[in-house]
Amino acid sequence: MVPRQLLCLMFAVPVFILSLGLAKGVVGFACNWGRVSSHPLDANIVVNLLKDNGFDKAKLFDADARALKALANSKIQVMVGIPNDDLKPFVNNTKAAEDWVAKNVTAYIKDGVDIRYIAISNEAFLKDYKDKYIYSVLPALQSFRSALKNAELDKQVKLTVPLNADIYESYTGVPSGGDFRWNVKSTVLPVIKFLNDNNYPLAINIYPFLSLYYDPNFPREYAFFNDSDPKTYVYDGNLTYTNAFDGNLDTLDAALKKNGYGSLSIIVGEVGWPTDGNETANFANAQRFYQGMVHRINQNKGTPKRPDAMPDVYMFGLLDEDAKSTLPGNFEPHWGIFNYDGTIKYQLDLGDGKKLVPAKGVEYMKKQWCVLSPNADIYDPKMKENWNIACGASTGCTSVANGSSCAWLDDRTKASYAFNAFYQVTNQAKDGCKFNGLTVITDQDPSPRNGSCKFNLQLSDSIDRAAVSPNFGPVRGPKSWAATMIQPNIMIMVILGFIYVILSFM
Repeated sequence: MVPRQLLCLMFAVPVFILSLGLAKGVVGFACNWGRVSSHPLDANIVVNLLKDNGFDKAKLFDADARALKALANSKIQVMVGIPNDDLKPFVNNTKAAEDWVAKNVTAYIKDGVDIRYIAISNEAFLKDYKDKYIYSVLPALQSFRSALKNAELDKQVKLTVPLNADIYESYTGVPSGGDFRWNVKSTVLPVIKFLNDNNYPLAINIYPFLSLYYDPNFPREYAFFNDSDPKTYVYDGNLTYTNAFDGNLDTLDAALKKNGYGSLSIIVGEVGWPTDGNETANFANAQRFYQGMVHRINQNKGTPKRPDAMPDVYMFGLLDEDAKSTLPGNFEPHWGIFNYDGTIKYQLDLGDGKKLVPAKGVEYMKKQWCVLSPNADIYDPKMKENWNIACGASTGCTSVANGSSCAWLDDRTKASYAFNAFYQVTNQAKDGCKFNGLTVITDQDPSPRNGSCKFNLQLSDSIDRAAVSPNFGPVRGPKSWAATMIQPNIMIMVILGFIYVILSFM
């Protein structure tokens, strides 16, 4: 048996959420399409990538025009979102909501985009926000409900509220003891009541990876879909829980039933596993996690208490995003199932003999890389300051940090990796490879021969270039396990880096 203190933590940890009110199983797969990238992959290429890999549902973090235009007539069901910082204008303001719906929903539906949901806020009840957004969620929901009715879209488009799974926990150490946390209960329940009364689903964002990352005592095997380690099993009456997936889902079930909302429909807004930036964030673990999840989706298998069906599970995320803040951890830019360019990281069996396939039609900039000069002294006093410039203006250094996939590289190769990341982010600008004379440009790929640490090559400058915005997606905070944090603008960092380089030559 696992100690009760650990069980309480295990059940409060974000993992998959099973639909408690959905009678119909899922068809295909669903994912989050984030665009917090210095060079977003062309939206039309991304839509084809989704279709080729069986994703028939996509979740955006706002109403990005490029993505929505590309999704027209794709037969992909779409969720658009209202970011937290954009909530205020819609508080008790139906006219503002009507204008937003007309511009970002009605217009695109007329063009053939199959919009099914509007996500109002994203994890607005996190402690990190200090109640900044929580009182805006319900009045914004009310405004958008009226707006959808007035636009005669209320039968086609539903509202939802993505919340972090830490809003509930078990007070007895087993799923049947689940309830909403006392310090958010009074503000969360009115939102849940609104969703229930209007037949809207609740969206839960969940991250078992972060359970391992933030708690060294969390049982590793329990984070995966695993039946082979009885030492981590949890017993709740006559029910046995072999993984955090089932335990967490039934903890939510108990919380909803105790408060009179046992039939509320649930969708999983985010769930995934990163592939770099930490020793637990690697290809093998991500592949294992996703393969288990895909198998459960294909089985349409529920939990011990609710065995009938799986909800829509939006994987997080589709592509790596190099402009994400690394404040929560070096893993943040690496949540993608695919690399930034749509190439495959690891293979998955999708069922019926289908495997992952890469993006098609991707174009790159010229095959050239910025590397440490053969004549450069790795112990040059200028090396550290230039390393800081390169790492401050790109997330390339996340792969060479301790515990990351390329940590084994020698110091010279690590420096080249960092300088090249900066060079590619700056569109291979000539000045992007000037680090006090320490670097040179080469047309020979410097990637190690074993292929495990590939030096990136930037996407073509003709590729879709969306402005990087703090509203394009979430970054988890260290205390919340799935906190949304403001993203730093990558272009500001690049400009500051250039200024530093220029001043170094003066």
